[in-house]
Amino acid sequence: MGDSILDMYLYETNTLLEQLDGILLTAEQADTFSEDSVNEIFRIMHTIKGSSAMMEFSSLMTVAHRIEDMFFIVREKGMDVVPEQTKPELFDMLFQAVDFFRGEIEKVENGDPLSQSIDNIVNKINSLIDKIQGNPAAPAEEAPAADESAPAAEAAAPAVSAVNQDYPYGIHAFFDEGSGMENLRAFMLINNVKDYCGDFICVPENVETDPSTSDIIADQGFFVWFRTADDRSSAIPGVKNAGSVREYQPVDAAKPAPAPAQEAPKSEAPAPAAQAPKAEAPAAKSAPAPAPAAGQQHAKESLISVNLSKLDQLLAVVSEIVITESMVTASPDLKGLRLDNFTKSARDLRKLTDDLQDVSMSLRMVPVSGTFQKMNRIVRDMSKKLGKKAKLTLIGEDTEVDKTIVDAIGDPIMHIVRNSMDHGLEENEADRVAAGKDPVGEVILSARHTGSEVIIEIKDDGQGVDLQAVLNKAIRQGLAQPDHEYSQKEILNFLMMPGFSTNTEVTEYSGRGVGMDVVKKNVADVGGTVSITSEWGKGMTTTLKIPLTMAIMDGMEVSVGDSMFTIPINSIQSSLKVTAKDVIHDPAQGEMVKIRDSFYPIIRAKDLFQMSQGYEKIEDGILMWVEAGEHSYCLFVDELIGEHQIVVKPLPNYVNSFGVKNYGITGCSILGDGSISIILDVINVYTAAHNIF
Repeated sequence: MGDSILDMYLYETNTLLEQLDGILLTAEQADTFSEDSVNEIFRIMHTIKGSSAMMEFSSLMTVAHRIEDMFFIVREKGMDVVPEQTKPELFDMLFQAVDFFRGEIEKVENGDPLSQSIDNIVNKINSLIDKIQGNPAAPAEEAPAADESAPAAEAAAPAVSAVNQDYPYGIHAFFDEGSGMENLRAFMLINNVKDYCGDFICVPENVETDPSTSDIIADQGFFVWFRTADDRSSAIPGVKNAGSVREYQPVDAAKPAPAPAQEAPKSEAPAPAAQAPKAEAPAAKSAPAPAPAAGQQHAKESLISVNLSKLDQLLAVVSEIVITESMVTASPDLKGLRLDNFTKSARDLRKLTDDLQDVSMSLRMVPVSGTFQKMNRIVRDMSKKLGKKAKLTLIGEDTEVDKTIVDAIGDPIMHIVRNSMDHGLEENEADRVAAGKDPVGEVILSARHTGSEVIIEIKDDGQGVDLQAVLNKAIRQGLAQPDHEYSQKEILNFLMMPGFSTNTEVTEYSGRGVGMDVVKKNVADVGGTVSITSEWGKGMTTTLKIPLTMAIMDGMEVSVGDSMFTIPINSIQSSLKVTAKDVIHDPAQGEMVKIRDSFYPIIRAKDLFQMSQGYEKIEDGILMWVEAGEHSYCLFVDELIGEHQIVVKPLPNYVNSFGVKNYGITGCSILGDGSISIILDVINVYTAAHNIF
């Protein structure tokens, strides 16, 4: 099968599963399915069934088919057909089915074999179908197969219409659900039967040459009709050993009549399907391609799915264009020359490259809503399993960030939400009520932009962090010194140490020593930071600060001696020249300057990076007033070069191994003349200076 077909299948199925999760969460809160929800679930299952059959993923196809059957009944008869006491079981089964689909899809993505046993979930679905139908007897033509240990012909033979009155004795066979290409399986069954009896007719006919008969056989089964009961009895071993036959039973013709044209009821409850061997045909064509939902045609015409690797290639090309444009317009050969036409063309080129960059970046920007919505399911499942009442509040879910970053922060956010549910919220309602809180705990997940970064906060109104317990654990693990006095921030940072866990017992969600350290690493991998704040009895807040993109940015070039630095333009408030008398010295020999009635510390880049070159006198250089997050200060540099659009290049691993990120060095860029400029992280520059001075 082609990779492109598989990619489309995975994309479509994952999208449908996200939709299904949202529908189920909404329905569970309302304690019922609306008519639209029933129709939507039926459509989703029909699509997954068809596309999975096309891909020959029979486990997925079988489960989807049975749920489709269930919602066919609900769609025809309404939600009143579902007993009230059965609804919780129905919701749990559907959530379990979503998890099953996701697990199987993950196996497909990893190239692992699909599940061989799906009896558990299929039995649950069949049981629910029985309850919805009020435990009716199975329809005559679809009764369970006769016990194979006894002669099949001895089973009660229900009466149905035969296609020919001369052939009144029949066998009704069903093939394994999800087997695919039922017409070819029927043809193989015919060949088997010929070894035992040569005089019979089949319904439908022409199975070998007409692939469209597959759908009929999958829905209504395959009939073989004989002249005498003895012929039928002798042919049963041929049916039994045909392969992929799920069940069969004898049927007698009640009266001569044309073959039934109507579709058999969708509510059959056959035995769980076994995994069927793949047929010899090179491509499965038994299931039609999923039909587009009504009213969606316009959307499909105006949207196109693009492989992320192609967007990566586009961004790489745009990055090189930006670098090359800088090299052309800032070429040393042009110094001292007055070239009006060239300068005008260069400005036009810069505008076009800016537009090109904006468009290419916008293609990669996606809202965080998809990641946020998945947390509803985490809160729902953990509420049930931990016995805690909780709700999730989402704020700013339309905030957009780079697709790569969205993918990278999904797991960290999930870890933190689980921590809030497991560690944060109180164990029982009585504790919350006694503390004057709402019995239902709340987890707030919010996102907002601040210039060049997105701030994601996960906040709970639980009991908060027991600082003394964390410190004691850190001392026992050798992470902290018993005689040292630690600040609240330092104690909370222990939570992000590898292997650190405050849980006293291992549960499904925590206590394995894997958690916040993984969160910190994953966020750092995309250039972000993690911080924790907590107030005992009030709750805990975890804040992720993540760059919107890691590729291209507008920066201000400054120099210190012979070295060049880039400051993100979004972090700069202004630049200013001051004299020595404007500088205020604090008791710790730190320097400060007053700007607009507020005082800001001065950090000298030359001293921070221990450089031999650079201005010492404050009058000779220039102050860059910068602000990021909660930090605002003035960075003293030699000279302001100008604004440039730069391509962010990661530092080599060898350089990163020296911990340069802790000193505020986040990457580098290639300038127009081919030289290297160091990109500064405004927050870590402040932190480094604060620790050193």
